[in-house]
Parts: sequence; structure tokens; C-alpha cells
Amino acid sequence: MPALMLQGTGSDVGKTLLVAGLCRALSNRGLSVRPFKPQNMATNAAVTADGGEIGRAQAMQAIAARVDPVTDMNPVLIKPHSDRSAQLIVNGQVRGTLDTTNFREGRAPLLGEVLAAYHRLAATCDIVVVEGAGSPAEINLRAGDIANMGFARAANVPVVLVGDIDRGGVIAAIVGTRTVLDPADAAMIRGFIINKFRGDPALFEDGYRQIEALSGWHGFGVVPWLAAAARLPSEDAVILERRAPGVRGRLVIACPITPHIANFDDLDPLKLEPGIELHMIPPGQPIPAEAALIILAGSKATIADLHALRREGWDIDIRAHHRRGGRVLGLCGGYQMLGRSVADPIGIEGPPASADGLDLLDVKTVLSPSKTLEQVTGTALDAPFAGYEMHMGQTDGPDTRRPVGHFPNGRTEGATSPDGRVSGTYIHGLFALAEQRSAWLAQLGVAGRGVDHHTSIDTALDDIAGELERHLDVDGLIAVARATP
Repeated sequence: MPALMLQGTGSDVGKTLLVAGLCRALSNRGLSVRPFKPQNMATNAAVTADGGEIGRAQAMQAIAARVDPVTDMNPVLIKPHSDRSAQLIVNGQVRGTLDTTNFREGRAPLLGEVLAAYHRLAATCDIVVVEGAGSPAEINLRAGDIANMGFARAANVPVVLVGDIDRGGVIAAIVGTRTVLDPADAAMIRGFIINKFRGDPALFEDGYRQIEALSGWHGFGVVPWLAAAARLPSEDAVILERRAPGVRGRLVIACPITPHIANFDDLDPLKLEPGIELHMIPPGQPIPAEAALIILAGSKATIADLHALRREGWDIDIRAHHRRGGRVLGLCGGYQMLGRSVADPIGIEGPPASADGLDLLDVKTVLSPSKTLEQVTGTALDAPFAGYEMHMGQTDGPDTRRPVGHFPNGRTEGATSPDGRVSGTYIHGLFALAEQRSAWLAQLGVAGRGVDHHTSIDTALDDIAGELERHLDVDGLIAVARATP
């Protein structure tokens, strides 16, 4: 059962991107490859063809492997909705809630289901590329682990460790990981990869050899800073506040970064438009008055994010924007916030609560245990879209008589205000198709570029795969995957 697992010296060292790039490189070599992540913690998720949800990163990695995403690629997904609790998704479906009192106990029994998903997936392909979570050096989390060495040893999958040189201290990070690991865990590691190198790799030759000598592990290469990564969806919200300002464009679209923002990759296709400047507004900053469109993205905790909007004064900015004739669009949780009220009577997202919405749409939302998970196609603004719905609750009211989405079976969804300047929809991925994106931009007086987002992603994945072929010993990695630890 050929497989290879990439683990990291920490979070955000580039494991997700390297797994995607390797999936595309192996696919380009004619291998049937599948991505796998035993346990993911993320608010960005995607709906699979088999009617479940997985981490958005694994859906992107499936694209890299040129296969449809399925729930077996990410059997355990943890979606935080507060600092102390999270929704637990197992095999694509809601299983319950984890909090600080049951987190470790709640995940350990899931190893059997993780292994079953892995074996089902492995039976469908030539090779599996597995992504770890966080770092195996977090030895305080080793007991009950299903994400890193707990999985690697149970599934007998060899590991390659990824270190991020851009953040500094990569020698200590890799050698230190070797030092703190249990000997049986360390024995699973076959080598290391240096990631995010800027400049001439020859300058790091001495450091590279020192890591090999001190760790006893073989180096598989030094990967340069991959500019094409900027064209791929981001998995973690932490990246939003680190994004450099965009190039000054002709038209500003603004999106506030709420504490529980989710599926913000819905906005990524807008970055394809040279006439658009997308502003992601961090806490402490006002929404710019020059914005032509304000988008409220999805949320894993709608009521909590409504309170955050008001604390930041963003509700005042949004209403002032609307009074000046500006447009507002809410996506999923953002749609719910635009209504008259949001009620959570049985505590789906925390303690039972309700909150007044922004009152820009005449609709009300009631959260409920049933979760809509569906890939959808249809038309909006007389242009085609292809996306997915993923939400808990029902939104109803007079403004739904002016829907956003129209489906082939006659169903409609979403709502529009009487003046036509405020819209809300549960459709994720709305801007991915160029024709649909252009229809929204036309309302703002801007012509769309005409590039489908999936085409841009596909090109970026090929670019990244090419870089990995040039800078990594891919043959050596394949040999490790085919060997038995």
C-alpha cells in the first residue's frame, strides 16, 4: 500500500501546499494518487460528491490529483465555533461537539474510523500522499493522537518532515523535533524537506548537511518560495491579516474579518480581476468609505460574529455604506447576519441565544440540527454558477420572493432587498465561474476578466508541481512511499 506522509515542524510550514504539489506531480507522471488528512482543524470546508464535507485544503488537493473529493480524504474535521468548543465532523457528517473537557478523549476513539477511511481510499489508487496536522513535536498531544505519529504508526506509513526556513530557526526546528520524539516515532521519519527558501539554495548547503548529520535523516531537497501559491485558496483565517495590500485598482470591494470567518476563499476569484482591489478588513480598522461593495463572508458562529461586527462599529459602516447607495452581499453566515434576526434556540453554535441582525434584508434565520450539504448548479443574475451549499438552519421572509439562485428543478434560494442593492445567498463558490462573477461586477460598472477560478487553480498547481520536480528528489520520495517502514 504505497503511501507517504508529510508532517511539519509546526503549523503553516507549507504541508498543505507540498501535498497538493506532489499530488499533481505524481498525477503528471501517470500515477493514480489520492490525498489524505486523518484529522483537520479548519473553518473552511467543501462539500463532496458523496454528500459530506471535508477540509477545503483536501478538496484542493483532490483537484491536484485530478479526482473528485470524497469524505474518505478527510475523515475527521474539527470546525471551531468558539475558543473552547468545536463542531466534530466524522466521515463528512456532524457527529457532535468537542470542548476543552472532552477534546483529547473525543478524538482518540476515532482512530479506527480514520484507518478504515484510509484503507478504503488506498484501495482506489497507486499511492496516497498524507498530510499531518500541526507538528509531531507537540509531544504533549501524543497520547490519543490520530493526526500525526499516532496515525503513521497505526497505518505503517513512512514520514518526511517539512521545515519552514522562511520563519527562521529551521535547523533547530528539525533537529529539535528529532530530539523530543519518542524513538519509535522518530523511526518512522525517513527524511526532511526544507520549504520556502528565498534566494540561492547553494547558500544553505552547509546548514542542509548539518541537519543531515545532527538528525540522521536524509534530505530530499530545498523548495523555493512558491509564488504560485498565492493563486490557491487559503485554508486558515490567520493568513488573512498577513496578506499584503492589493494593487490599487479602480474599484474597492471590502470584507470584514470576523472572529469566526469561514469559507472566505469564496472571495478568492475576485483577485483574478485587475480592476478590483479586495480589502480584507482586520479588527480595529473601519470599512473604507470608498468601497463599492461590502461582502459579509461565511461564519462558523453567526451570532458571535454579529456581536463582533457591532463591537467593531462595522454595522454602522455597513448601514452608512448602504445609505450612500453602496451594495452589500452576504454569503451563508453573512446572509444570515443581513436579516432581521438570527435565533439558535437549541444551542447549535454555543449556548442557546438569539440576536438582532443588521436589518438590511427582510428575512429571519432559525438555526437547526440538520445540515444542508449539497453541490449545486444553476443561474443567478441570468448567468450560470457552480458551487455548493453548506449551512445549518432555515432563512425565510418576504425578501426571499426576490431570490438570488435559481436551480434547474425550479427551486430558488437567497434574498434581495426591494432596492436591489442588498443580497444574501447560501451558495458558496458563487464567483468561481467567470460569467457569474462578471454579472456581479457589471452591477458595479466593471467588466470581468473572463477567467474561471478553477482554471487559475489548475494552472497554479501545474506550476507548483514543476517547481517540486526541479527542486525535490521526487523519485526518492516515491521509493520511500513504496518501501515498508
